[in-house]
Amino acid sequence: MIAGDLIRRVAVSLAFCVCVAVAASAALAQETSIELEVPDVILQGVPFEVKVKDPEGRIVPGMGHVISVEGRDYPIDVVEGEAVVSGVVTEGGSPVIMISHPSGTNLVESTVSTIPGWMSILPALIAIVIALALRQVIPALFLGIWLGGALVYGLSLSSIWYGLVDTVPEHVLNALNDWGHLAVILFSLMIGGMVGIISRNGGTAGIVNGMVNWARSPKRGQLTTSVLGVAIFFDDYANTLIVGNTMRPIADRLRISREKLAYIVDSTAAPVATIALVTTWIGFEVGLIGESVSKIEGFEESAYSIFLNSIAYSFYPILAILFVFLIAASGRDFGPMLKAERRARSEGLVSRIGAHVGESPQEAAEREPKPDKPQRALNAVVPVLVLVVGTMIGIYVTGTSAEGEDASLRDIIGSGDSYLAMMWASLIAVVVAIALSLGQGILSLSETIDAWYAGVRSMLLAIIILVLAWSLANVNDALHTGDFLVTALGDTVPAQMVPTLVFALAAATAFATGSSWGVMGIMMPLAIPLTWAIMAANGLTDDGAHVYLIYSTVAAVMGGAVWGDHCSPISDTTILSSLASGCDHIDHVRTQIPYALGVGVVAVGLGTIPTGYGYSWWLALLAGAAVLVVGLWAIGRRSDDGSRA
Repeated sequence: MIAGDLIRRVAVSLAFCVCVAVAASAALAQETSIELEVPDVILQGVPFEVKVKDPEGRIVPGMGHVISVEGRDYPIDVVEGEAVVSGVVTEGGSPVIMISHPSGTNLVESTVSTIPGWMSILPALIAIVIALALRQVIPALFLGIWLGGALVYGLSLSSIWYGLVDTVPEHVLNALNDWGHLAVILFSLMIGGMVGIISRNGGTAGIVNGMVNWARSPKRGQLTTSVLGVAIFFDDYANTLIVGNTMRPIADRLRISREKLAYIVDSTAAPVATIALVTTWIGFEVGLIGESVSKIEGFEESAYSIFLNSIAYSFYPILAILFVFLIAASGRDFGPMLKAERRARSEGLVSRIGAHVGESPQEAAEREPKPDKPQRALNAVVPVLVLVVGTMIGIYVTGTSAEGEDASLRDIIGSGDSYLAMMWASLIAVVVAIALSLGQGILSLSETIDAWYAGVRSMLLAIIILVLAWSLANVNDALHTGDFLVTALGDTVPAQMVPTLVFALAAATAFATGSSWGVMGIMMPLAIPLTWAIMAANGLTDDGAHVYLIYSTVAAVMGGAVWGDHCSPISDTTILSSLASGCDHIDHVRTQIPYALGVGVVAVGLGTIPTGYGYSWWLALLAGAAVLVVGLWAIGRRSDDGSRA
């Protein structure tokens, strides 16, 4: 009797255990549907993020689920409904990343490849070096993309093959599979077509004939270009394309080198757009500042107020614009630019022999005005005004749609879609140019289409370069180049030197990646909280007397991003400046770098560093301007003779 009862109890206990085991196995089986989303390649010593795909929502913070890497456990957070783990670090090899059940069971695991962090900068570095050394940017960009694609697969011989076959279908195609990139291509081609029409119908020649009455010298021609560069302040792309294409025939007639034209166009586009009060950059910049400040407890100043206060510390953009006017007004140059200007003056060669300017002399002749037709400036002025005004109206319309009619002008312009606005405006400008040509009987329909196509064709080489530059930027993102630079250079420094460090880091990242907006997106959320934390550690946050360090840091991010953008041969605005000015791209980079370097050194040495220690920003600006004036007079020489000016 007793034995039978014991047997029944054991049997019931075993059955219960089996049911529990089955239920647990079923639960674990369901939980194994969880997937880990990790980067394709991980940099040694650089923090990265792991995302957990959890369709059933079983992972809850505090329940004991952890991510384990190389013996270290990282708690899982849920951010906006997504399970993520941030700040994961590995030291190399092929580490296994796993997610563990509270019971200790490993649910999911993934093996990842790692490379040394410094290798992430090799693709951009090699592309830049080859481009500058060989003056061939397309092969340089292609090699950079190939190398970067290979590194994504880790360090192995097979990765070389995979990197090559991925170059076009993976990286180039992804660069084109972006609405903003396609918009840039379309409105660039449309503007090129418009320029082809107004060149053929005599409109551009009419402008040249009219402006020559005032711009009778290279100095006045350069000053006119500089003023236009500042006047079209609302968008850097619009600035570059409009000013470059409009002033190119005038500059050619005045024997201003294409290198000088590209420099003026480039150095008045982004610097103006980044500090003007109402531009397409403002919404992006203020949004980043607001997001960054929200992480600082007790800091209540509005994002737009911080932006306005940061303008006083934007030494590089301000001094870069000033230097453009100094160069234009003085007639002095130095370095490779001096050689280019003397070649243009003495030999009449606005581009060096063998330069790649996007079109042959035969193709350029296709856009020459018909000799038996009138050359009316109106035929060019009206389409260009339609382009400029139409872009501004388009930005306002799209901004109003996003923010509402009651929003401030700043918010409306900041939220406007400049890409969509420029596509609208460039299309209408082309239609207007066609209507003017046909309506006056200057061109037939077939001649108008031929002129439009000739203008579009002149843009193709630069478009190819632009697409490859975007592809390399995608490779840099995949390799976490920006994260490596931030980690490598982001050590703690004295609070007064943080803006200087931030400028250097932003400049290096922009130079390596070719993206000023990408750098601002990476740096701003890191730099502002870092500055505040260092200030707090040094007791500088209590009385508000050192809040200028925040303003200076914000300005350093933007200024460093613009500086790197100016110097990088893979920057989109640098490429567009070459395109619009008809300048060999590498010639533009080689002649602009000495000017950007000089202004950058003065901006940091006499601006960012002294103001970090409390010196007046306006005194710093005056000192920087004075040094630029004296320096240009000391080392600059006149372009029209061999004497020291």
